[in-house]
Formats: sequence, C-alpha cells, structure tokens
Amino acid sequence: MLAETICSAVSVAGLGIAAVTAYRKRFLAATRITAYALVPVALVMTGFVEWVSGMVFNPTVWAGFGLLGVSWLLFMTTRAIERRGLAASGEPGEPGKSGKKVKGSPAAGAVAPAASAPSLGAARTGPQSQSAAPTEDFSDIEAILKKHGI
Repeated sequence: MLAETICSAVSVAGLGIAAVTAYRKRFLAATRITAYALVPVALVMTGFVEWVSGMVFNPTVWAGFGLLGVSWLLFMTTRAIERRGLAASGEPGEPGKSGKKVKGSPAAGAVAPAASAPSLGAARTGPQSQSAAPTEDFSDIEAILKKHGI
C-alpha cells in the first residue's frame, strides 16, 4: 500500500514537471517527461510493484536466495577441486591419481624440442636455410617502396 502511494506521488510530480516544461514551449521534452512519469503508475496497475514488495519483505524469499548462493558456492568449489586434481595428475581420465612421476620415465604429455620450431617446408632444412637467408634479394620490395615515396 505504501509503495503504491509513493509511485502515485512520483507520477503526479512528474506530470507537474511535464506541465511546466510544456508551458515553456518545450513540447518534445514535456512529452518525454510525461512518458517517464506514467511508468510508476503503470507498474502499480500491472501488479509488478506488489509482487516486488512481496518478494523483498518475505523472509522465505531471502532464504531461497541464500540457498541459491550456497548451491553456487558448492558447484564452484567442486569444480575447483576437480580441476586441481586433474592438473596434479596430468591425465584427464584419472582425477584422483597423484601427479608424481618415476625418475627417468618420460612424461605422459612430453613434446619433442623441435615441435615448437616453425615448419619451413621440406626444401629448407639444415645448414642450407641459414646460408640462404643473407643472400636474399629485396630489390622488388625496394622498388615498390620507392614507387610510393617511402
């Protein structure tokens, strides 16, 4: 009941401001203010204000929000523990196993050192690619740059 009275008072005040704005020959602004002033009354008439006020002042609703928070916290905790277990074991199929490896045994996900090197094709391998690099001719690139005045 109090919320409906407050919404009605806000709408009446907004309509008063819109009337003063229209009196000053600012009809576009007055129309916009009128539109905003009618929103609180419309919310009261649709029952939205009563629903929100019933929800805000109801302790059962707040207990429900608390339970939602607890369930979210439990979900996130279990996900973090599961990820930490996967990261420790290094194997996605066994989340509970420990991450210790035997000394001298290759790691399960080991990658060859040359795997991170860029692939230049079969023609360029070994010492040939290193000796060919300094002798490349950039005359065509220089001609394009000179053509554009760079």
